[in-house]
Amino acid sequence: MDEKQIARNIKRIRQAKKMSLARLAKLCGLTKGYVSKIENSDKAPPFSTLSKIANALDTDISLLLADESEAPENLNLCIIKKNERKEVVTRGTLYGLHYEALAHKKIGKNMEPYVILPVFREKGVFSHEGEEFIYVLKGPYEFSYDGKKYLLNEGDSAYFDSIVPHNGRSLGKKKAKILAVIYSYKRQ
Repeated sequence: MDEKQIARNIKRIRQAKKMSLARLAKLCGLTKGYVSKIENSDKAPPFSTLSKIANALDTDISLLLADESEAPENLNLCIIKKNERKEVVTRGTLYGLHYEALAHKKIGKNMEPYVILPVFREKGVFSHEGEEFIYVLKGPYEFSYDGKKYLLNEGDSAYFDSIVPHNGRSLGKKKAKILAVIYSYKRQ
């Protein structure tokens, strides 16, 4: 691991977020001088300090540790090519739903966009803090929200508070295909 690269990553992320040294130091509980020393050092700070810095920058510690080839060029932009989609395991996977993450490389995001292939039989009910938006790419799709069922076809969408129990299922001979964007509130 190139410790100097860690220092460069901290500075690059801080500057990309338009955060001053003083602000980062305050959020970390460190002095401005110490944060400046970290950013200009050939040595990485202790892991506990890196963890504080990652939290203050609202980023994953893995981004601070990334070598130059792994670090995103632009922290404010995330492009995922079709062949780069990542199959993910979520609570819904236990019920047979197939999830493909569409922005897994974006650090510090508030939204999680997925392509979901729903099962034919409802197997689980979901409830989580935040909001959700679904758009039917291929249908038909039966959406259940707060115990009421809605038939959604290709091109239809729903935007809802996701704390209310919800689920859905594919109808017809082929699985439906849903674009889902889940927004989770940030805890401060």
